[in-house]
Parts: sequence; C-alpha cells; structure tokens
Amino acid sequence: MASNFSGIGFGDGDRAPYASFPERSRGRLLKETESPTRTPFQRDRDRIIHSTAFRRLKHKTQVFFAHDQDHFRTRLTHTIEVAQIARSLSRALRLDDDLAEAIALVHDFGHTPFGHTGEDMLDSLMADYGGFEHNAQSLRIVTQLERRYAEFDGLNLTWETLEGLVKHNGPLLATVGESEAKRAVPASIINYSEIHDLELANHASLEAQVAAVADDIAYNTHDLDDGLRSGLLTLDMLKQVPLAGEALYEVDQIYPSLDDERRVHEMSRRVMTKMVEDVIVSTLRSLGDLAPESVQDIHGAGRTMVAFSPSMAEQEKALKSFLFINLYRHDSVLELRERAECVVRDLFQRFIISPEEMSGAWSAQAAQLEEPEQARLVADYLAGMTDSFALKEHRRLFDHTPDLG
Repeated sequence: MASNFSGIGFGDGDRAPYASFPERSRGRLLKETESPTRTPFQRDRDRIIHSTAFRRLKHKTQVFFAHDQDHFRTRLTHTIEVAQIARSLSRALRLDDDLAEAIALVHDFGHTPFGHTGEDMLDSLMADYGGFEHNAQSLRIVTQLERRYAEFDGLNLTWETLEGLVKHNGPLLATVGESEAKRAVPASIINYSEIHDLELANHASLEAQVAAVADDIAYNTHDLDDGLRSGLLTLDMLKQVPLAGEALYEVDQIYPSLDDERRVHEMSRRVMTKMVEDVIVSTLRSLGDLAPESVQDIHGAGRTMVAFSPSMAEQEKALKSFLFINLYRHDSVLELRERAECVVRDLFQRFIISPEEMSGAWSAQAAQLEEPEQARLVADYLAGMTDSFALKEHRRLFDHTPDLG
C-alpha cells in the first residue's frame, strides 16, 4: 500500500527519478498515522537508533573482542561508519540518504556476540532447526523481537527499509531466466514475505545497494586500521597490497617524516576515498547505460547498479584476501575464535537442556514450546547477547570460562 505521507516541506527536492521517494513508500505492514515533521524513512531511522538492538551493538565484536582495547571497532562503531559512507554515496547519487542511512544502521542487528565466530557456531548448532543467518535474524528483531510499542511487536518499519535489510546483498530467489536457484532462503524471511511481499527475486533499491557497498568499504578500511593497531599487521606488509600500498607510498612521498600513527590514518583515509569515488563514477556510468526512470526500473534491472569498477573490484578483492590470510586467519585470532565458539556452544546446549536458566520471560516462554520452536527461542536469546553478557552467563553456569582478554 502506498504511503499517504504529506509532511511539511518534504518534496522531491534534488532526488533522481530512480531514487526511493518517501511520499511514494509502499507503507508499513500495520498502517500508522504519518508524522507531520518526519518522512517515513526518517521515522524508520529514528526507531532503529532508539531500539534496544542498536544499543547492544556497542558491546558486540567486529574483529577484535571489544574489551581487548578501547580503540578497536565494535559492531556499533562499524555500523556508524557504514551509515556515514552510505549517506555520502547517496547524496552524490541523488538518492534518499535517510533510507540509505536507516538500512545501514539496521544491517547488523542480527549479529551474535563474538562476531562471525558466534554466527558460524550458532548456525552449526541450529542445523537441525533451520540454521542461523544474521540477515534473517535482523528481520526477526525488527518484525518480532523488539517489544517497545503498544500496538505491535517489532519496529513496524516501511517496506523499503525491510526490503533493503533483507536484499541489500542482492536477490534471494532465482529470477526469470536464471539457470541456478539462489541459496536456501531462511524460513523467517520466506514467512514474513508471504504476508508482506518483499519481492525476493528482484534487486533492492539503490539506497540498499549503497548500504551494501558502504559496508564493504567500511570494514575493509577499518579492519586494516585495527589490524595495524593490534600489531598483527605492519606497514611493511602493505607493499604487497596494491590499493593500500599505493596509498601508503603517496603518503610517504608527501610527508616523508610522518610518524607511523599518522601514516596509518592518512593511508586509510586515502584508501576509503579512492573506493568511494570509484563507486560514484562506476555507478553513474551504469545508470547512464540503463537510463532508469523510476525505482521500479532498478528493481527489475537484473543486475547490481551500485558497484566498484572492474579495476577497483580487483584491488578490493586483493585487499580482502590479504586481510583474510594475515588478519582473520592469524593464529592469535583463531585461538580466541575457538574459545568464543566454546562459550556459545556451552550456553546453547545448557539452555536447550535447561531453558529455565534463561532470564525472565524467555524461560517462561520456552516452557510452552515444542523442541524446534524452543531451539529458535534459544537462538534468539543467544544472538541478542553482547560479548560481556555471554561471558557473564557462562561464568554463572560453568566452573571454567575461556579467557577472551
């Protein structure tokens, strides 16, 4: 259903015809009276920021466990950086930057404690019950698990924000003419889409695509920065990475006597700027070829429009490979990953056997459920934990808790 929004002073402005327009929103699953001072997408952003799930991101791991050092990124600081890049890209491309920001701010809601380590372990533990995937969990949070409003569960976000959350990395179902189906779509996404069709076979809006590439740009640059800060990476190692190495060479030519801390920052900001500017130029070229006249043309384009150029895509791939080999698979990181896996596994197995050990309403609700639903409830409970709360719970329930410091 189209939105009846008629807010004060919110016209088309300088948005491109293929942008998402809040006054043309498909609306919310449960209809609400529109705000006279905020667009629907601005209200989505505000609801996301004020949610419990958003606050919990402060104490969830990005790469390095949050309590290792105050200056390492957390899932929250990563999210804020993604949102900033998404707004910049959206403005350059004449999109709705409020929608892009909302999608960026909500995109990691479903992440577990201990980063991808927790997600991988929880997915393995939930193998007999439909698995676990953080995008699907994000949808569960904003449509069911957040319980703040008197008239509905979740946040009752607009169709456009939910579509962007679910499909920012591309369509989830095979489109017409594709020979191979996409990977299995989590049941929670399928079930929700049956009552509020998110058009899983179509590409998402440009605002959602902007949020996706902003995520790549943010974690490439800040994981590089955190890796150097940790000492697991060195500036000399970057000579083998074209994008970072060239940026560092440029810094050293301009500032030959600069200290290493400033060299790292100057290198990182140049890497980010090069990627951002490349995306803008590449996307404008693709839009020029397609000549879309509406957001519907973007949905049916059959390809991702917001992307790196082929040459930058190769450099970005090389940077990812460097980080994977030298940072994410570093012996010290893998050792801590094994300890974090132990924490998640122990908690899941204990709560499955003794659901009464979960706090408050969680344990009462678990007692009324059959095994598959109870396992999903345990996964919801675990996924919502911060690193610190998961460790606290483990210490409460077990004699020995692995050291993640």
